[in-house]
Amino acid sequence: MRWTDRGAAAELTTGIPSLGRDELEYPSRDGRPLGETDTHRDEIIAAIESLKGRYADRDDVYVAGDLLLYYEQGNPKARFAPDVFVVFGVPKRRRRVYKLWEEGVPPAFVLEVRSKGTWLEDAGNKKALCARLGVEEYFQFDPEADYLDPPLQGFRRVGSELRRIEPDENGVFECRTLGLTLRLEDLRLVLSDAQTGERLLRYEDLEAARRKAEAARQDADARARAAEDELTRLRAELAKRG
Repeated sequence: MRWTDRGAAAELTTGIPSLGRDELEYPSRDGRPLGETDTHRDEIIAAIESLKGRYADRDDVYVAGDLLLYYEQGNPKARFAPDVFVVFGVPKRRRRVYKLWEEGVPPAFVLEVRSKGTWLEDAGNKKALCARLGVEEYFQFDPEADYLDPPLQGFRRVGSELRRIEPDENGVFECRTLGLTLRLEDLRLVLSDAQTGERLLRYEDLEAARRKAEAARQDADARARAAEDELTRLRAELAKRG
């Protein structure tokens, strides 16, 4: 998550002010990259794509990441960009930014992929801000195990706070908001359906499945063309004999 207003958590009010017509500019970028390293970027993209796949048939679930979320109308500095977040009860559509006072619904789930430049803020101001905004579950993940011990941690809303939750004896976290479990395998985040245990496909799995399906389609097309060519040849030969 990229934090662009370090003092905002302390200044955040409980209400969202209504200022009438809003003519201020709310930029869609803050000039910072998606991830500090290939590992961080890959894990962010993998989580986003896995969750998009899970909710592909839901028109009222919005999955995004690295998107600026503005939470105070009239204050473009009051913003942050969760690495991964899920919102229930809003239309699934493309957005430049997420304006909380227009959408009316905060993210239910936020995942932060920690890095050298963000780990202190993820652990402090960002979590506090998410608690104030109404986020139900907040997870932090350090894919290089450099700044977070243990490298996957979860927090769940209790009253007005996000309180630490503990994994089971196998290191598996329950995410009630999404109906998923979260765990690490070789420092890769694995998301699974809490009821069936089925793993959500990561983007590389989805790409491999796409390539396999495309190869199968091309093979079927080639066999169909070969059969058509053979039929044409047989017809021509029969015509010569006749």
